[in-house]
Amino acid sequence: MLGVVGCEQQGTAEKAGEKLDRAAATASDKLDAAKASLSGEAERTGDYMDDAGITAKIKAEILGDPTLKVFQIHVATTGGVVTLSGTLDAQLSINRAVDLARGTQNVTSVENRLILK
Repeated sequence: MLGVVGCEQQGTAEKAGEKLDRAAATASDKLDAAKASLSGEAERTGDYMDDAGITAKIKAEILGDPTLKVFQIHVATTGGVVTLSGTLDAQLSINRAVDLARGTQNVTSVENRLILK
């Protein structure tokens, strides 16, 4: 009779071990999913910070340029794409603003929406 009881207990222990293994695997999968999600969020946040830095740098360049600092030039950056908008009085000024934006690190392209007065 003890042999039968011992077998039942061993079977119960095996079932408990299997349950623990499944729980550990599920927890591991959830942890991996959480890591992937956080990594994606961090990447998007990094992109935003890069875009904000690009915008700030271009604005500083424009304000530091004696031919452009008197103009209202709006600068927006999304995913490394810079959009310039505003009204300027000379095509040379428009070209200069676009060149400054294109020459900025991490800029992938420039959308020129600047217009002449």
